Amino acid sequence: MNDPMTRLPSRFSLPFVVRCAPAFALLLGVAVTVTGCSSDDAGTESAGDASTGGSTGGNAGGAPAGGDTGGAVTGGTTGGATGGETTPDATTPEPDAGTPDMLAPDMAVGPLCEAAAPACIDQMILDLSLHDDKVSDGEVTTTRDGEDFLTVVDATAGGFGQSANNPWVYVKFGADGATRVDIDDETALESMDWDMSLRRFIVRLNGGDSGPSCVGAMSFLERAYEDLDAVPEGAEFLVDDYYTDDCTIVNDSSGLPDSPQVVLAPWWSYPGCVATTGVPHLIKLSDGTVIKLVVEQYYQDAADQASCNAGTPPDGAVSAVFTLRWRPMP
Repeated sequence: MNDPMTRLPSRFSLPFVVRCAPAFALLLGVAVTVTGCSSDDAGTESAGDASTGGSTGGNAGGAPAGGDTGGAVTGGTTGGATGGETTPDATTPEPDAGTPDMLAPDMAVGPLCEAAAPACIDQMILDLSLHDDKVSDGEVTTTRDGEDFLTVVDATAGGFGQSANNPWVYVKFGADGATRVDIDDETALESMDWDMSLRRFIVRLNGGDSGPSCVGAMSFLERAYEDLDAVPEGAEFLVDDYYTDDCTIVNDSSGLPDSPQVVLAPWWSYPGCVATTGVPHLIKLSDGTVIKLVVEQYYQDAADQASCNAGTPPDGAVSAVFTLRWRPMP
């Protein structure tokens, strides 16, 4: 059986479609979000429009595989007034502090921001089925592939229909690869020791509404992972921002309940199965390190992922076993 999302109609928009007034500014070919946007789960936008986070296109759910879909966005949208909160200013070192703006992992000096508890913890515990008595045993392994790391994350969370009964798996990126952080969900809401959390198809970052740190991201719809070799000047990294001021969750456009509109949403589309778009992301960690990352596989078997990306849902595939390709930026 495929992922729970296979029960959905074959047409829905990538979960970060937005409706904006003049809400983007072009910086060196990069669209940087500013205030003035609102989520529009029912709407669609053209993939060629740099002001969108993606499109339905002919792919029924987002940017087609390959990642060259027309424009760069800073991660996704939120349900409030912006396309995501920018990471706190504290993440950027002062010019005279003697700390480089972009740090290689072996130069990391610790967090550049102070822990700040998410605003809607009580509601998030309910909405995202967070646990205080379970720690994920999902395996996280990292190998080298040339200059890249390949990290495989078992985010199956018990399999089809069982995710609410199982914890999220937490991941930390470092100089020697990515490793699992053994922590329960509720403790993670007070911890800066993790960078990314995964369960089934949802990928959260430790910042904003997802955690107390300041890990943020931006996505590039018209760039390939291989061609993304520098951080754009003036880039803004957005943190997860999927709760309104009254702690109402802003869901993505998948149609699934309690599926938050996270900033890394552009990694997938849904042509009847979970397809990888090839959209690369820059992720700024709490210590200032910037990594580039692309989700290569959601299905454990590469042949199953290729079948899905080609529009044929794989039969009996093992899903939610992520293959992440990433490396630190210079």
